[in-house]
Amino acid sequence: MAYGQMFSPLLGAGRSAWTGQDGGDAVTRKILKCTRWQLEETTDFVTCPYHYYCDSEYPGDYHAAVGVLVAAFAAYCFISTLAFTVLDLVRSNATGIRGIKRKYLLPSGPLLLPLVLLALAKGQRISAVFPLAQLGPALLLLLQASALAFRNEADGDIRYAVLEASTVSGVLHASLYLDAVVLPYYTGLEALRWSQFSGECASCLCRMEPLVVGGTAVRYRGLSKTALAIIFALCSRMVCRIYGEERLSAWTRSALEGAGWLFVAADAVYLVGWVAADGGAVAVLSYSLVAGLVFLSVFGKVYRFLAWVETRQSQWKSSLCHSVV
Repeated sequence: MAYGQMFSPLLGAGRSAWTGQDGGDAVTRKILKCTRWQLEETTDFVTCPYHYYCDSEYPGDYHAAVGVLVAAFAAYCFISTLAFTVLDLVRSNATGIRGIKRKYLLPSGPLLLPLVLLALAKGQRISAVFPLAQLGPALLLLLQASALAFRNEADGDIRYAVLEASTVSGVLHASLYLDAVVLPYYTGLEALRWSQFSGECASCLCRMEPLVVGGTAVRYRGLSKTALAIIFALCSRMVCRIYGEERLSAWTRSALEGAGWLFVAADAVYLVGWVAADGGAVAVLSYSLVAGLVFLSVFGKVYRFLAWVETRQSQWKSSLCHSVV
C-alpha cells in the first residue's frame, strides 16, 4: 500500500500539500520518517517566515513479513494478557497454564519483554501490516498494563529484585524506543498538515509557525507521567517485598499502583479518541481492544479491593462482638 493511501485519513488538511508533487509517495515517506529537520534563513517573512527541509536519510522499510510477525506477536501479547486477566478475576491464584509459569507468557515477563523492546527499537522501519508509528502506543499500553496487573514471581528476594528491576528497565526503554518511532511521525503529520512546499527541494516546506518536535496535534508520548508512575509503582513493590510491608508502605504502594492505572486508563481513552477521529478501522479496533483490557484490569482491582474492605469490616465487627461479650 502506498504511503499516501496509508496515511491519507490522518493527514487531514495537509493532504493538499503533497498530492500535487511528483513522487508524492516518496516525499510523504521522507517527511513522516524524518528524524532531523533543518531551519533555513528566509527573506520572505510574509508567506514563508519559516523554511524547513529534512536533513536525514531513511534506509527503507522492512519486508512485509516482518510486519506480519510483529502483528502476530502483538496479538499473542494481547490474548495472553487478556487470558490471565480473566483467570485472575475467576481465581486469584492463577500463576500459570499447564505447568508453564505466568511470567514466561506475559509481555512484561523476562522471556517476551526483550522481544517487545526489539520490535519497538526497530519500529521506525516497520510500516507494513502493523505500522508501529501508528500502533506502537497500543503495544506499549499492553506492556504497561501487564507490568501493573501481574507481579513477578520468584522464590528469593534477590531473584525477585532482579526480575522487577529488569521490568522497570524494560518499561523505561520501551517508552524511549516508542518516542523514537512516534515523534518523527507526529512531527511529519504536523508538517504535512500545516505547511506548503516551497519547491526548492523535495522536502522543503514553508510554514507560518515554528515546527515543534512531536507536533502539537497529538499529546501522547511514550516517556510521560504514565511511564514514571508505573516505574514508581514497580519500585515500591520491590521495596515492600524486600523490606516488608508495613502499614504505611503497603498503602503507599497501593496509591502508586492506583495512580499508574489512572494514567494508563487516561492514555487508553485518549488514544481511542484520537484514532476514532483521525485513524482507520484497524487502528480503532486495536486501541479499543487494548482500552477494554485496561478497564477490565481496573475493574478486577477495584472489585478485589472492595472484597478486601468488606472482609476487614466483617472481621472488625466480629472482633468487636467478641470483646463486648
